[in-house]
Amino acid sequence: MSQVPSIKIITNDPLQESRQVREKLLADGQLPQGLLRDEIDASWRRSLGHGLSCIDEEAVGLHLNRDLALLLEQNRLLIDAATPELDYLIAQQGQGALIVLGNADATVLAIEGPTEYLKAFELRDLMPGSCWSEALRGTNALGTAVVEGRPVLINSGEHYLDRLSRFSCTSVPIKNPHGQVIGVIDLTREGALSQPQDHLSTLMLAASNIEGRLFAAMYPEQIILAFHSRQQYLGSVWHGLLALSLDGEVLAANQQACDLLQLPRSSLLGRRCQDLFGGRSGQFISRLLQGTLNSVQTAKGEFFCKALQIPRCASMVTSAVPAAVKAPAQQRLLLEELAGGNERLARALRMAKQGLAGGLPILLLGETGTGKDVLARALHQSSARADKPFVAVNCAAIPEGLIESELFGYREGAFTGSRKGGMLGRLLQANSGTLFLDEIGDMPLSLQARLLRVLQERKVSPLGAGEEQDIDVAVICATHRDLKQLVQAKSFREDLYYRVNGVSLRLPALRERDDIASLIAVVLSKLDASHVSIDQPLGELLASYDWPGNIRQLEMVLRAALAMREGAETELGLEHLTDNLLDDLTASCRQPVSSIRENELELIRSSLDRHQGNVSAAADSLGISRATLYRKLKQFHS
Repeated sequence: MSQVPSIKIITNDPLQESRQVREKLLADGQLPQGLLRDEIDASWRRSLGHGLSCIDEEAVGLHLNRDLALLLEQNRLLIDAATPELDYLIAQQGQGALIVLGNADATVLAIEGPTEYLKAFELRDLMPGSCWSEALRGTNALGTAVVEGRPVLINSGEHYLDRLSRFSCTSVPIKNPHGQVIGVIDLTREGALSQPQDHLSTLMLAASNIEGRLFAAMYPEQIILAFHSRQQYLGSVWHGLLALSLDGEVLAANQQACDLLQLPRSSLLGRRCQDLFGGRSGQFISRLLQGTLNSVQTAKGEFFCKALQIPRCASMVTSAVPAAVKAPAQQRLLLEELAGGNERLARALRMAKQGLAGGLPILLLGETGTGKDVLARALHQSSARADKPFVAVNCAAIPEGLIESELFGYREGAFTGSRKGGMLGRLLQANSGTLFLDEIGDMPLSLQARLLRVLQERKVSPLGAGEEQDIDVAVICATHRDLKQLVQAKSFREDLYYRVNGVSLRLPALRERDDIASLIAVVLSKLDASHVSIDQPLGELLASYDWPGNIRQLEMVLRAALAMREGAETELGLEHLTDNLLDDLTASCRQPVSSIRENELELIRSSLDRHQGNVSAAADSLGISRATLYRKLKQFHS
């Protein structure tokens, strides 16, 4: 990610000071020197150069995109990649903030949060389709982050337009695998920023996660490699990402990869693995696909590696390796692990596994973030089709105009603009394997009829092809919606409902489960941190929270805490949470955070007393390092 900007917190009345700047600007026609931060001063001067008045009337124009549906379709990849982060951020920030997603032109694509409340305060023109570029709205976090290409903090009073003075905003640009800004994510609050770095860190983590998803989405048939010089940083916002072809050519790289390899992106693209990591590219790729490549020694030191995505056609590479030298496959996430300590859920999972083995379709129900997609993949991995393709289709994300070609594929020349050689549809890609229809409750009615016929007859006819092709797929569907209610409302076909509802399984919300300790262990294992534990105060805090974002939110919290570790720490505690995150988690905690901290401090004091102030002995008795003990003491007394 880009370097974190500094910000000067104005301790007087920021609104009064900004008004004085605007009064001088209006009176003299020039911006006075030295009254604004350098970054804000530069942006105000650009705004002035665009001919904008700082006393803007909202009615001047909304600058709305006239075809919102087309706008959203054109940015579908970005929206899909960002949606989980928007859900998490609004659950974390609560009712006091707006979370905004914009495109490369600073045009708003999505807004989450209390829009009715904030729009009453001069933000009625902040809506999907409205453009907030710096050229149209002056200094604002969305537009200025796009211009600067780096994170931007704008405190109360620092917006160019006077009517925005009451708000503070933090924005982070989102970049594609080629380093180009394709969007921006923004957090807007009323009032001054009290802890701007916390907001910035949270948004930078979200932007990094979005960029990681974009890597996989833009290179679905390539290998996505994560690497870092420190093993514990794999899976964090700081790991490098490379998109690799099956013969080891670098197709794309994120900024972290450029920094770790000390090479500009232009020098990385087109190079071979052997140029970067040594050895032979073919051997490197084969070991990576088999899960036997954990680290490599290079001229720049040791790098720890992990394949985040392996394309379906990778079997062509691994099949060339003699069976005698093949290593065991990577460990799969077992159904038993997903159940944690919940016996009822474990029984339901066993029934789903048996139903899938018997040719029955599986329907997964549950709130957003409960892990339906993870469970679908685990069911596939535990089936006889585990070595066959697993193809996931997000039914809510396919634009209606692209439905047929995306799902059914097409022959070359089927329509104007069709790809040379045609395209294999997702249904045929899943042939002999498992088809996962995620968010099937959001599937358009026009598609439901065609899908029903495919599921009934097990035949697919690509566009432009006269003949039908037989398919053999296991079917798993998932939705967060009430399908029975949708059937009654005539927005979901009743015959399709009975076709997909073979074995129905409801995933409980995280707040309904009493096995959070087991789930934490599963998530840590998924994050390659099975050696990391949770101390008692943090464990009690996590167990007391109501988790509106479910397992997805839990994973995000643990990822953030893991990223805050120092050195070789193997225990997570309250000190690994930012103050903002800690405040959010304790908002619904049965035990106040002050009480949790007091209990922990009392344990430390007692241990120091028993060991006559010997810090090393006290730390050993508590099972923590000296550095952790000192940090806890500093935290308590800060």
